[in-house]
Amino acid sequence: MKGPLFYSKILLFGEHGINKGSKGLAIPYNFYNGGLRLTDTNTELAKKSNEKLKGFVAYLEEMQQEEPGLVTFDIESLNRNVEAGLYFDSSIPQGYGIGSSGALVAAIYDQYANDKITVLENLTREKLMQLKKIFSKMESYFHGTSSGLDPLNSYLSLPILINSHDNVEATGIPMQNLEGKGAVFLLDSGIVKETAPMVQIFMESLKDKGFRNMIKTQFLKYTDACIENFLHGDVKSLINNTKELSKVVFNNFKPMIPEGFHELWQKGIESNDYYLKLCGSGGGGYILGFTENIDKAKESLKGHKLEVVYQF
Repeated sequence: MKGPLFYSKILLFGEHGINKGSKGLAIPYNFYNGGLRLTDTNTELAKKSNEKLKGFVAYLEEMQQEEPGLVTFDIESLNRNVEAGLYFDSSIPQGYGIGSSGALVAAIYDQYANDKITVLENLTREKLMQLKKIFSKMESYFHGTSSGLDPLNSYLSLPILINSHDNVEATGIPMQNLEGKGAVFLLDSGIVKETAPMVQIFMESLKDKGFRNMIKTQFLKYTDACIENFLHGDVKSLINNTKELSKVVFNNFKPMIPEGFHELWQKGIESNDYYLKLCGSGGGGYILGFTENIDKAKESLKGHKLEVVYQF
């Protein structure tokens, strides 16, 4: 058996804020992907992945008993295949904020869900919300809580615009300009992170009135503006608003920025060579960068690993 491939994703805007009413924009990132396999099951990677799957399958069994109206799986086939060594063969780095567990969730749903909603049908808002709900519940196994967006993005392999918690739509983004100097890039922090502790820090911070106020008046405002600018190809405004967002994150989300990158973060804001922001929940993994001039950014970030994901 060789299942279809599911891609990693990048949440360009909306990290942490989605649960507090900000918009969000996620795009598939085809450079990394993963699929279910039942071949070469004796490798170290296969054994490790297979072991993890056992716990996930037990969780899914429990989940469908608790909420049979939400989703049911062909648990018999799934268990049989897991016993035979089924694993998730993936190039998506784990703990990097680009949806490794999301791709796995999408793959399991695609292969084993009964009466699944398929990509080929007319994806109404109701169907998208139903998928998001199913994926949220499935992915909670890995993160404690999940919005369900990573698996949704991976499953559909389309850019997803989150208008609000209960209003999600597939969207189009401007064509890349491969000659363009402007770019969105990933910066490798070299640190594997866990999502749950970062979400915990954010939830704790929300108990503070000043922090809540900052989220409402600054963070949400600039996040929504950046999404608007990106979707309409307004590069000048996008760069300006990303700078403001980068400042807000630097001043208020310090525990989620790896310590070794504080100086680099500030350097970008002061030099205007690039602007950094969290990629997913923060704490390590990848950091997202935006620049008007990728050559300048590369020069400025010499010695660091950069991956261009989108050019404009």
